[in-house]
Amino acid sequence: MNESIYAWLEGFKRALPICLGYLPVGFAFGVLATKNGIPPALAVAMSCVQFSGSGQFVFASLWGNGAGYAATAIAVGIVNLRYLLMSAAEAPWMNGVNRVKRFFLGWGVTDESFVSHAAALKNGWRLNTVTMFVCNQTTQLAWVGGSAIGAFCGALVDDVRPLGLDYAITAMFIALLIPQCGSRRHLIVAIFTAALSIALKCSGLGQWNIALAAIAGATLGLCLSRIREEDAKRDPA
Repeated sequence: MNESIYAWLEGFKRALPICLGYLPVGFAFGVLATKNGIPPALAVAMSCVQFSGSGQFVFASLWGNGAGYAATAIAVGIVNLRYLLMSAAEAPWMNGVNRVKRFFLGWGVTDESFVSHAAALKNGWRLNTVTMFVCNQTTQLAWVGGSAIGAFCGALVDDVRPLGLDYAITAMFIALLIPQCGSRRHLIVAIFTAALSIALKCSGLGQWNIALAAIAGATLGLCLSRIREEDAKRDPA
């Protein structure tokens, strides 16, 4: 098979499971945005320019509650800071890619596409920017499409919660997480982080439970990796 065609097909293959989650969640965002007084065209434009599910939901909620411009910008900025970490994590594999391509690849980074690309690179996949671009842009098309349907047809839906759309993104994350648990260390970190997040949520911490649990889980993973490296040094055999 032609290498270019294979790169496109691989990109679509990676994008498909992500699109299945983005369409319904994008629809939910479109409905929420219009119900909070955001014009449908602006809601779709946000999905085109910002392309951040959590950031867009935060923006829509704050907008509907009459928050100021500065408070809204700061809140959305904090929520989106994680993309800097994801881009930094991908950077070592991008040494041979020019800055323009890296900029647009970074622009399309989301939690799900990052997991997909990082897993492939860690497993020895030979980096192909065409595959990454195709995956990123296909998933964004799904997000924009879902947002447009929700924004322009949102008046027909009184409440999206009974539709169970809020679980779509959770199910997608679970599907992306399972293949990553290829060792006992990864499994321990995943279970610990999930349990801690639930415990913090039940204690009334609110949405900060996810950020704090992620930091704690990453710290645990680093500590376990260091312990493993020290053991390997003591016993090279």
